Amino acid sequence: MSRPLSRLFFNKKFKECHLFNMNFKTPIGLAAGFDKHGEAVEGLWKMGFGFVEVGSVTPEPQPGNPQPRVFRLNSDSAIINRYGFNSEGHEAVLSRLRQLPPPGQRGGAILGVNLGKNKTSDDHVKDYTLGVYRFGPVADYLVVNVSSPNTPGLRSLQSRDQLEKLIEAVAEARDNLPGQHKPPLLLKIAPDLTVADMQDIAAIALQGKVDGLIVTNTTVTRPSSLTSPECGEVGGLSGQPLKALSTHMIKQIYFLTQGKVPIIGVGGIASGRDAYEKIRAGASLVQLYTGLVYHGPSLITKITDELEQLLRQDGFISLREAVGADISTK
Repeated sequence: MSRPLSRLFFNKKFKECHLFNMNFKTPIGLAAGFDKHGEAVEGLWKMGFGFVEVGSVTPEPQPGNPQPRVFRLNSDSAIINRYGFNSEGHEAVLSRLRQLPPPGQRGGAILGVNLGKNKTSDDHVKDYTLGVYRFGPVADYLVVNVSSPNTPGLRSLQSRDQLEKLIEAVAEARDNLPGQHKPPLLLKIAPDLTVADMQDIAAIALQGKVDGLIVTNTTVTRPSSLTSPECGEVGGLSGQPLKALSTHMIKQIYFLTQGKVPIIGVGGIASGRDAYEKIRAGASLVQLYTGLVYHGPSLITKITDELEQLLRQDGFISLREAVGADISTK
């Protein structure tokens, strides 16, 4: 099977990779939601993440949903959250990110900014395009998040008509940014989509307006395997119970896009094996969040080392060769 994502490769140490015209020291990144306000980016880079994604950030400050709004499901190695895009707003987050070195001068550290809409906004297109204009100059890549389950009506923006209009607008905003820096534009999708939804998203992605997809956000489903008392809480479920569902989604999206659209895989990663499964399913990079909560900072090095071992064990000389290895796009 051919490997259309030929721009992605590991170096001799299996530690660095290249994607979106950027060098990633490691394919392991931190998902949005951990550093919502851009307060700890440099420290997170130093922990070993190849890339850190802040946000979601909304144009105006908003408190999010009432507390309590995050619940540990300890016996399931999972979390349910219903934060609801609590954000300090564009101005506060941007002021912090401007203190970092500009894109291309960060010594290989990669910064993503995840964009959201205000709960009370009556113009979601304006919210997202404003985010592109504000954060485009400081972000290495931008993410349009239309998949959080905790903002009313947000996931409906994944329907084809609405999504095409939104992507057209944000892509135009990105292309109109002043200067040479035009950050890649990624779309983050939900794990609870129908087959028709996935087909529509794949068709839009293949139009070339987005540079990649993040698969997936949290799920509103509740597997029967859950045993923690908090499993009935409303919100998005992340962690180990999401792993199989998100990997299945990666496989589906990789197949539908014929391996032509880079995927960042996220959902239930807590080991090198988990990351490897997502890479073989079609992910070029991976992100974690809940795994970090349960296992701490040492998990980053553990995953990277285990991933290298698994690649070598199966005879791959580059990560590129492993991307989508379990999927036939013919």
